[in-house]
Amino acid sequence: MAVLVLNTGSSSLKFALYEPVRSTSFSPPQLEMILGGAVKGIGHHVMIDLRGQALASEGSAAIHTHEDAVRWVVEHLEDRPIESVGHRVVHGGRWFTGTVVIDNTVLVQLEELARLAPLHYAASLAGIRAVRSLLGNRVPMTTVFDTTFHLTIPDYAATYAIPRDLTARHAIRRYGFHGLAHASSAARYVTLRGSSPDQVNLITAHLGNGCSVTAIRGGRSVDTSMGFTPLEGLVMGTRCGDLDPAIVSFLTEQEDLPALEIEHILNTRSGLLGLSGLSSDMAELIRAERAGHSGARLAIEVFCYRVRKYIGAYLAVLGKVDAVLFSGGIGEHAPDIRARICRGMEWCGMNLLADANAGVNGLEPGEIVCISRDGAALPVYVTGVDEEGEIARETVACLSSATGQ
Repeated sequence: MAVLVLNTGSSSLKFALYEPVRSTSFSPPQLEMILGGAVKGIGHHVMIDLRGQALASEGSAAIHTHEDAVRWVVEHLEDRPIESVGHRVVHGGRWFTGTVVIDNTVLVQLEELARLAPLHYAASLAGIRAVRSLLGNRVPMTTVFDTTFHLTIPDYAATYAIPRDLTARHAIRRYGFHGLAHASSAARYVTLRGSSPDQVNLITAHLGNGCSVTAIRGGRSVDTSMGFTPLEGLVMGTRCGDLDPAIVSFLTEQEDLPALEIEHILNTRSGLLGLSGLSSDMAELIRAERAGHSGARLAIEVFCYRVRKYIGAYLAVLGKVDAVLFSGGIGEHAPDIRARICRGMEWCGMNLLADANAGVNGLEPGEIVCISRDGAALPVYVTGVDEEGEIARETVACLSSATGQ
């Protein structure tokens, strides 16, 4: 079964086409990525990146929306069969605890969940509708949810201290996000060490435009920094992260703005962008800090402090930790940020090897590299997450189960 994977972000679309390895000796079937890439800067300056080579590809000027991006991908795969499509969807809410086949009922439920992750859901729904418009109902589609990995978080870590009748009525809890990325990082470490998942305790820090840290005990998520929505936790590109909730009502009164507008500000004008007054892009902020920009320096310092604080908290949660894993656009491409996060953490055994850390500036999906000193009590790794591979495998498993194959 050939699987097209569509992994939508607020201004990007990662895509990959997987086909089964031509062998009958594997069950479930092994999948091989035939081609992949990303459409970046949707709604701004579009660049198409194919297998790591940035190209101003023919047709990119006509891409203005996620629907346009999906159309471009499908049209460029016209000589290859697309037998199924797997979509990453960020929030499963109260209804979805695992991968599901998309039908009209599922689509309505997804539309109702859009309120909980506004930066992500609009793009995901646009991708789903575009595929349905282009391919009709002849190609089955699935949704693979980022929240599934975090369903193992115990009640005492998932429950907010608000009246229980409210939490029950509105299904309010810590859902957690970036589950595909955290699961992928953990799987790479387990494979590297030749361990069983239930034998490892890990702290995974997925740092990009969106950021989260997860505590993994025995291969299962037991706490994570994002909560009911992807707004909680770390400082992110444009999201504020942890915030005194009274600030929202204070600003609605002081600024004479509705609560939804304040939430929009917290999602789109805060984080690194709001702190720096310059940019949400960490690479740009690093350059600006070196040029003496005080806002950039403050943004980076707050960002690193918040990640370090969560790592320390999850050391307390887990007790024994086998490794700390960095991933994501910042986690994989910013050696200086990794070093600044780990600075002062020698007390717990996090001793980076400067040359090894500096040598990692981007990895292929599935790669994992140790950046700590030999014999460090708490090893530190950088992993190239393989979200698309996770989505493809989940899609095949779901559709095989649905058809009884």
